[in-house]
Amino acid sequence: MAEAAAALGQFDFAGDDHVVPFQVEGLDVRGRAVQLGPMLDAILERHHYPAPVARLLAEVVVLTVLLGTSLKFDGKFTVQTKGDGPVDLLVADFSTPENVRAYARFDQALLNKAIESGETEPEQLLGKGILAFTIDQGKFSQPYQGIVPLDGTTLEDIAGVYFRQSEQIPTRVRLAAAELFDRDDAGKPRHRWRAGGLVAQFLPEAPERMRQPDLHGGDGDTGSRPHGEDDAWLEARSLVETIDADELTDPLVGTERLLFRLFHERGVRVYEPRAVFDRCSCSRDKIQGVLKGFSAEEIEASQENGEIAVTCEFCSTTYRFEPAELQPAE
Repeated sequence: MAEAAAALGQFDFAGDDHVVPFQVEGLDVRGRAVQLGPMLDAILERHHYPAPVARLLAEVVVLTVLLGTSLKFDGKFTVQTKGDGPVDLLVADFSTPENVRAYARFDQALLNKAIESGETEPEQLLGKGILAFTIDQGKFSQPYQGIVPLDGTTLEDIAGVYFRQSEQIPTRVRLAAAELFDRDDAGKPRHRWRAGGLVAQFLPEAPERMRQPDLHGGDGDTGSRPHGEDDAWLEARSLVETIDADELTDPLVGTERLLFRLFHERGVRVYEPRAVFDRCSCSRDKIQGVLKGFSAEEIEASQENGEIAVTCEFCSTTYRFEPAELQPAE
């Protein structure tokens, strides 16, 4: 069934935690935009991450949601970083059609040192390493993984490199995360996390128009125009680059209003929004199945006070098992 499109003002705004697909016909551009609020806040506050770590993970969650909601099949899309910086691991995955989970791993001592020295930019916290994008369609298909280096540039730019290498589609990604300090309905001080993002891709009917800039320039290159790059994509990319980080996270702007600001002169259309939710895929049965594969010696070594406790790194749920529950059925 084809998605229904509408012009701004013909429908209710999507609001937080809804991905909004859009199309700019005059520029041959398609994309998705999102603002994350309560869903993201629940993920971050569950682990009480330090602010620099929470901000980084928020950007990875936005990127995962923007790309994961484009899947046309049942499966899972995962974004993962591995680096040698204070934040050595970030993981977020999207399970179709709407479930998101994420967590971060960091070295507290190295993080404290980075904060004291003022080295808290994303590229400084991540260090050198890799950013991996994994698409898994289930047990009957081989997972696909695309890997690009963490090379001291932003996650936005690294994502652009991934698209140029893997899909050969001119793409611009924008990501932002912010802390909000306000008051709730009862007047009490409140702290919240918000994040937003946008991905725009150049998809003209004539494939020969999809001219790519050289990799070393990157989508964020503000230098001279790459030879042969299409005028429509140049315009679209320039418009996307005018987005201020505050616009991506401001609850008073809203996703549709931001898209109107950017592309109204070219006739932007938005499509039915897709809700996303903070839902983990762990379960007692899944973990019990894993533990039943342990040897008797491993089960014995894993016990504490006569039971085995396993805590999910994503949602922090703890599952407890008696050793007798892990014995193979006779």
